[in-house]
Amino acid sequence: MYNTIWYKIRSNEMKDSPFNYGTTVSGHCFTDRRSETAKLRSNLLNGINTTIISPRRWGKSSLVERVITDINETEKNTRTAIIDLFSVGSEEEFLESFAREIIKASSSKWEDWMSSGRDFFNRLIPKLSIGSDPYTDFMLSFSWDELKKNSDEVLNLPETIARSKGIRFIVCLDEFQNLASFNDYPVFEKKLRAAWQRHKSVTYCLYGSKCHMMTNIFNNPAKPFYRFGDIMLLQKIETKEWVDFIRSGFVKTGKQIDEKTALEIPLLMKNHSWYVQQLSHYVWNLTEFKATYIEINSALKELINANTPLYQKETENISQTQLYLLKAVVKGETQFTSAAVMQKYALGTPRNVSKNKAILVNSDLIHDIDSAFEFVDPAFELWFKKQYFNQTYSF
Repeated sequence: MYNTIWYKIRSNEMKDSPFNYGTTVSGHCFTDRRSETAKLRSNLLNGINTTIISPRRWGKSSLVERVITDINETEKNTRTAIIDLFSVGSEEEFLESFAREIIKASSSKWEDWMSSGRDFFNRLIPKLSIGSDPYTDFMLSFSWDELKKNSDEVLNLPETIARSKGIRFIVCLDEFQNLASFNDYPVFEKKLRAAWQRHKSVTYCLYGSKCHMMTNIFNNPAKPFYRFGDIMLLQKIETKEWVDFIRSGFVKTGKQIDEKTALEIPLLMKNHSWYVQQLSHYVWNLTEFKATYIEINSALKELINANTPLYQKETENISQTQLYLLKAVVKGETQFTSAAVMQKYALGTPRNVSKNKAILVNSDLIHDIDSAFEFVDPAFELWFKKQYFNQTYSF
């Protein structure tokens, strides 16, 4: 009984929280990004294909959803589709998911979806079905043999529908770099670019959280998607914006936090969007009237403890020399291949250092910021300092 009561209390607190870190952020939880919002909206409405690159949990998906929501409310002649490619594991899955979501986005009526499935394909014959809820249970599939031969019909589907209906399409593809795991991806990549570069009534927004992969896809002259459109390198939200946002969230819910105390939250989390929202929520949840350093210390410990199993797994899955390289990074070293640094941290040979650095970057554990490397995850960095150097994360 007591567990049930506690759960209900915690659920109500979560519901009323002005901070959001578990899903894409919208509404009052969306922070700043005024210039990025304006630029992305202008690009998409003016037919400029846009690629957004940043580390995971910096707010790409929230930014795209914010802009798309605004476009849906104001641009009645524009249809939009957001397709998450995180769990799409093959070319066949991608093409079927792409076709289904484009058809669903083209109309709000399921009757139109069924007719679109028949009317907008010449060589392909899709299998269509509607479940118990026609507004969500719309299924579409193809014969894979036929789909392989006629994939261009699917890739050109948004342009075909847009021209037929006299509308414009905006297609957003999240975790775009996951397509690189497909068999024969180089061939498929060329198909995508060949089809999409000719579209006049469709604008594409492609984004993903694997920075090194996204950069290689869109900024490599040898790749098909080189110069496909505008590239937005999403930056962190500035400290002042976070302080104002945090204080406003407390005030709106009948609590207080002064500027100096609020400042500690983005400083501790290095302005990382996910973690600033998470730590802000924990502090807010522990605060009865006015937040102090006591609540911040308690909230920080709660956050670190909640993520400790993940951090333990991260360190267990890397080699000893990669662990030593992380120690050098956390200590602020920059000349990893100098004799003194290699000896001090047992990094091995310069070749080992170069290889391990590439592995850690490709695993999104560290990234290059202004010619120096730092942890991508600021909370992981705090845990790492405590675990390996006994540096406290209290203040």
